Amino acid sequence: MLVPELKRFVREAATDEATRVIVFESAVPGFFAAHVDASYGADPVGFMALGANDSGHDGLNPMQHLVASVRALPQVTIAKLRGYLRGGGNELAMATDLRYAAAGETWLGQIEGRMGIVPGGGGTQLLARAIGRSRTLEAVLTADLYDTATAQLYGWVTRAVPAGDLDAVVGAIAQRIGSRLPSQILAAKAAVDPATGGDRLDDDLRVEAAALAHVYPAPPSVEKRMNAALADGLQTPRNERDLEAFLDRY
Repeated sequence: MLVPELKRFVREAATDEATRVIVFESAVPGFFAAHVDASYGADPVGFMALGANDSGHDGLNPMQHLVASVRALPQVTIAKLRGYLRGGGNELAMATDLRYAAAGETWLGQIEGRMGIVPGGGGTQLLARAIGRSRTLEAVLTADLYDTATAQLYGWVTRAVPAGDLDAVVGAIAQRIGSRLPSQILAAKAAVDPATGGDRLDDDLRVEAAALAHVYPAPPSVEKRMNAALADGLQTPRNERDLEAFLDRY
């Protein structure tokens, strides 16, 4: 399963003193990371089991623990974005330090509003730090999909670049940052984080978790609707590409 594997990777990377930059990218054409398995909407016990090996970041759910752990890595983390990323996929990207998106080939959103809940894996806190209060409320409550031009305008991504240039741009930036001393990287992150609320992220994620409890587990009517959508192929690649319209039919 992807979430436990990412957690394992982050635990190992946190003590890897030889690595200075980490680039997250997808090997699946058309998707950076779809979202957390929608079946967990009716299975909070199964969802919490994703954090079976978690330590530190007390009081956070498994997705919040993952994004907090990524955010706390001593390396500079970069998300190389192509394809769709919604919900937990977007939250994973938002946890990275830098995000570069293939223009015209990347779409981002927090889909949870169409699933009867709100983001609960760090989305409310990480988005608000990047794009501000009003735009975060827009993204969370409309649950719409955003293209790269809008994402760049909002500050959702660090930069949108021509799709054919993405690998070269990210490679050059990773190489340049990787040439800095580890102490420079740590000093830069330590200086910048308090200015953006990064030093209180765990506390703010606990606020998000308390807010999520108002809508998760979802009421029976929402659970029935989501079960029908799952049975009708919600998480197939075809329907994931137009997920907003697919969910609106339910």
